[in-house]
Amino acid sequence: MSLPPLPSQVAIVGGGPAGLIAAETLARAGVGVTVYDRMPSVGRKFLMAGRGGLNLTHSEEFGRFVARYAEAEPVLSPLIGAFRPEDLRSWCEGLGQETFVGSSGRVFPKAFKASPLLRAWLARLEGLGVRFALRHTWQGWDDAGALVFTVPGGETARATPGATILALGGASWPRLGSDGSWTGILQDKGVTLAPFRPANMGFTLPWSEVMRSRFEGEPLKRIALTFEGMTVKGEAIVTADGLEGGAVYALSSRLRNAIERQGGAALLLDLRPDLSLDALTKRLSAPRRGQSASTFLRKAAGLSPLGTALLRESTPQLPAQPDALARLIKSVPLTLTGTKSLERAISTAGGIPFDEMDEHLMLRRLPGVFAAGEMLDWEAPTGGYLLQAAFATGVAAARGALAALRIPDAALTLNPRSATPHP
Repeated sequence: MSLPPLPSQVAIVGGGPAGLIAAETLARAGVGVTVYDRMPSVGRKFLMAGRGGLNLTHSEEFGRFVARYAEAEPVLSPLIGAFRPEDLRSWCEGLGQETFVGSSGRVFPKAFKASPLLRAWLARLEGLGVRFALRHTWQGWDDAGALVFTVPGGETARATPGATILALGGASWPRLGSDGSWTGILQDKGVTLAPFRPANMGFTLPWSEVMRSRFEGEPLKRIALTFEGMTVKGEAIVTADGLEGGAVYALSSRLRNAIERQGGAALLLDLRPDLSLDALTKRLSAPRRGQSASTFLRKAAGLSPLGTALLRESTPQLPAQPDALARLIKSVPLTLTGTKSLERAISTAGGIPFDEMDEHLMLRRLPGVFAAGEMLDWEAPTGGYLLQAAFATGVAAARGALAALRIPDAALTLNPRSATPHP
């Protein structure tokens, strides 16, 4: 049985941040929009991202900001330039959610959580006339070119919009809605895709039984990690089979690529990045006075039991000379053997390459079909860069759809409190 279609000029498939901001952009231009999502509610990964504090964007200088997107910078820079971090902050504050800049430069809503922002956003979208068709699983197109969805009970729904925006996400955390099942649909239409790979994920290490049994779940605070000449300060967490955490995520693309090339990656851990090698050597030159190695390292070098265990993990017989011991503390070798699973990664690399789309994010092989968000082949570290690009590409795809429909957006603003339209 087929359900009657919902009349809309634009169909958006996927109810994450990219899809919802595209819906708002279109609705503000007077366009009828229906958002389709296979889950019972929208924004599920958005809510998950906000569990520990919703990091919306980052406050750093624009050139440094867009450089975080590495190979994708040339394409994403103008898109983010059209919807910048300050625009995202203004949009958030227009929903009654004030923002602040943390000590690291990251930007958060003052409420810190995603749920108040999402509630206000959905109320705004409903007020703009945006329709939601939930529990609709996209199956592709029928022979007549209509979008086809399956719904509970075995029924089928179809839509024939003037334009379609796909915002189906990548393949991480599939239980939240983004399972990557759309890849086969697009490949059948001749779209060449880059394979999905985990991004901002943990890595596996062959820990000893002592490390696994005693230190699983223990944090490593105020450390620095170095790989291929890049050093990142931050924190990490020991897992049963490896290492994860913010400092690890910042190096994850380099580490992943090295593991893919050569089967492993040699990561260096500095347990005391706040001390120079000379200062640490001086401290370790103090008399031991019969103290055990663990006690001496705790008092002289400020190492936790986990720090001492990591030294022994790499070098069972610790160096006796203070300078050699200091060098080890400042550069503990850790051999990473693999990446954690794609399903548990914070985000994904891979998806639709930019050369499969025009400058408006319309698929070259599928006129009138646009794509946004994590479906696209880009990656970035955590710190606000992921959400900023999702929002910016959602806005760009919506504006592309407006252009395809010949609907002007020159006076469009996403911040009702602002009298100045966005460029």
